[in-house]
Amino acid sequence: MRRLPDASLRGRAITVDLEGESIPAIEGEPVACSLVAAGEPMLARSVKYHRPRGPYCFAAACSQCLMRVDGLPNVYTCRTPARDGMKLERQNAYPSAKVDVFETIDWFFPNGLDHHEMFAGVPVAETVMAKVARQLAGLGLLPKDAAPASPPSRTLRTRVAVVGAGAAGLAAARELTGRGIPFLMFEREDHVGGRLAHGAPEADAPAIDDVATLARDSVVTRATALGLYDDEHGRYLAVGARENGEARLLKVYAERFLLTPGGHPPMVPFENNDLPGVYAGRAASLLLRRHAVAPERAALVGWGQELQGLARLLEEHGVKVQVVVDLKGAPGTGAHPTTVEGSEPKAHGLRHVSAFSFTPRQGGRRKVDCDAVLVSVPVTPSFELARQGGAKVSFEASRGLFRVEASAEGRTDAADVFVAGDVTGGGSAKEAAEAGRRAAQALVEGLS
Repeated sequence: MRRLPDASLRGRAITVDLEGESIPAIEGEPVACSLVAAGEPMLARSVKYHRPRGPYCFAAACSQCLMRVDGLPNVYTCRTPARDGMKLERQNAYPSAKVDVFETIDWFFPNGLDHHEMFAGVPVAETVMAKVARQLAGLGLLPKDAAPASPPSRTLRTRVAVVGAGAAGLAAARELTGRGIPFLMFEREDHVGGRLAHGAPEADAPAIDDVATLARDSVVTRATALGLYDDEHGRYLAVGARENGEARLLKVYAERFLLTPGGHPPMVPFENNDLPGVYAGRAASLLLRRHAVAPERAALVGWGQELQGLARLLEEHGVKVQVVVDLKGAPGTGAHPTTVEGSEPKAHGLRHVSAFSFTPRQGGRRKVDCDAVLVSVPVTPSFELARQGGAKVSFEASRGLFRVEASAEGRTDAADVFVAGDVTGGGSAKEAAEAGRRAAQALVEGLS
């Protein structure tokens, strides 16, 4: 990954401190983005086997970008804005992440290590082994200073609480605004639009609504929905938000809850899929569209409509697309010229991706040079919040995912919980927007 040579700076140029070394960055962009753009893709070592780890999803869903930031351990650097002079440290390594003596565990035990059975029944050795295993599997070190006191929670009341400002959430917000229904919409990113803003472009996708055209003060960004709970005052949405630079808990009481949190990028199982340099397709499009960071040569693997859209996006910005491997079908009309149907993908490299190999449907094993492997597959629905609120979740075996069961109008088994978009199983951005509009119309009918 590197910054595109013709890209203009999207913020103030600063530096961050990576274990004593000054790294160039752009103020406000994710720290993980700054590091991979500066040629530092390895952010940590894995627990137990101490394998190199780099960011994968850029959605705080994989934990591969956790670092110690200004003395605080286990910080998602894909969500943390870069600040001038901030101190970054890699975790789970001794004496350093680049030269980690515990990396030898992976060499000595190529078939895996079960520390629960090693020296089992040998009194002294069993105790020592358990202690060593705990140290190897620990996730970072405790902070040196006590955590500052948390500010008191703040209570908000509204008619409708909306989670997610992607295609579905924005369409619902537009419908509610037009009907004069008070609502609050919470988006964990610092911008609205979801995949409309940072995904692979879709030909029939709706435009991103200008928040100024929605109800005044109805959209809250950098706010993460934590859960749905009940108390003596009714049901409320717990939200972690940033107010005046401080993290604050918001208790949002509402008559209806519309959940459009989308989904998160899953990982496809293949050899060395945990190497730094393997990224989710949506992570790659976010880095390119929001921060002008992209690989020089990329290999794409996966299936679904976003795979080809990502290939076109990369090529439009000067990225050499070495191959597009579709794991579930033959290339269709309009597919990228390098697209092939294949299987058995594998990433190659010692501490970072340097090549990618696969087996075409016809022909022998092929291998291409690249500096990034991009895994583009349909997202996994973020169903957890809806299930906590009483919605029914079922497993769809044909696609291998859990999704929220809902009617065409977004109704769930919980009378006050409505859903729309990827959380119900995915689809195009246009379909998500239409589902969000229908859900907003349906939930208005039951308001007091």
